[in-house]
Amino acid sequence: MKDELTHQESLDLIAEMIKQAKRNVAKGGSNQILLWGWTIAFANFGHYTLDYFGFDAPQMIWLITFPAAIASIIMGIKMGRSGVIGHIDRVYGNVWLAAGIGIAISLAMMEKIGFNHNGVILLIAGMGMYVTGSLLRFRPIVAGSFLLWIAAIISFNLPIMQQYLLSGAAIMLGYLVPGYMLKKAERG
Repeated sequence: MKDELTHQESLDLIAEMIKQAKRNVAKGGSNQILLWGWTIAFANFGHYTLDYFGFDAPQMIWLITFPAAIASIIMGIKMGRSGVIGHIDRVYGNVWLAAGIGIAISLAMMEKIGFNHNGVILLIAGMGMYVTGSLLRFRPIVAGSFLLWIAAIISFNLPIMQQYLLSGAAIMLGYLVPGYMLKKAERG
């Protein structure tokens, strides 16, 4: 019995790990992308709309993220119980955990950063999407990350309320479109 893998066996093992991670993402990870994409896009557009029509507390729309977080946790638990979780799956989960912590910190510091949190959030989301797309070797997600980064640069140069419109559109194009493309690719 040999103890070492050949070069080809190593490549085959890596390819199988990536395929397994893609299958696992299709079972729940793409659903996570879609859940958070729709939640954040809706909240951005909702915040802008409520402010435009003069509501006193347009930021209250962001409370929709709490039920989304609960749904996300439940989906994650179900995904963990439903199949084989490999190293790439753990990295994927940890990247988004780190992104979530970074986003929470930026939200807690909104006043200190002059309420320019949208650009920071787009930067962090772009990072998460880039790593996800790279791990899964799925170019539309990588492309979406670049769109999010470009929107972040633009966001830092816009008035606060206009940032919500840009962020909503950026999330739809750079997050949701690649998320649906991944879901379709995994089904096909």
